Amino acid sequence: MATAIRGTTLRETRLRGTRLRGTRLGLLTRRQLLVRSASTIAAAGLGSIAKPYLSRAADRPLIASGIQSGDVASASAVIWARADRPSRMRLECSTVESFASIVSTASIDAVPERDLTAKLLIDGLPAGQDIFYRIRFESFDAGLAGATQTGRFRTAPSERRDVSFLWSGDTAGQGWGIDPARGGYRSYRTMLQNRPDFFIHCGDHIYADCPIERELKLPTARSGAMW
Repeated sequence: MATAIRGTTLRETRLRGTRLRGTRLGLLTRRQLLVRSASTIAAAGLGSIAKPYLSRAADRPLIASGIQSGDVASASAVIWARADRPSRMRLECSTVESFASIVSTASIDAVPERDLTAKLLIDGLPAGQDIFYRIRFESFDAGLAGATQTGRFRTAPSERRDVSFLWSGDTAGQGWGIDPARGGYRSYRTMLQNRPDFFIHCGDHIYADCPIERELKLPTARSGAMW
């Protein structure tokens, strides 16, 4: 027995003046109505299914303090990073910036006992070669991966040859910081253009504890020039 809706039945309901893909609908059978109603409910439910997945973006572990490479030799280097929660660090190394070919992979856990830091010694690298590396952290339970950061270093040559290096210290301190209006630390741009084999920076990092004002009046400026 059919159920009546506004004087008609589900078995024979007429939709007047409605078009679907350019075709005027005639009689809508009970089967068609049920199929289309189920499709509408399913489509509406997609939003509620997707929301829990999207909300889990906040559960993805992040790189908290940048990434570092050091102790570089002709075939090895140490890679370091710190996570914002217990997780697993994934590392990939390549000789090309596109990471089209991977020369080394490794992983290690970042746990509270090590202050969520992760450090890996990577060996078997080619000598005298630019090495590109990328790091991400993954959660232990669901394997959710956070954002990836990339770095670069150059391994030492295996043969004896001349090397060039740069040395610096006291980059910022005693209340004086970077002035973008003057091009920032232009000396660093010059150092980069010289393509040294390595760079030694001697601090002093103790100045990092001193406040740096947003603007400072130059002590010798008569016109009130600012730094």
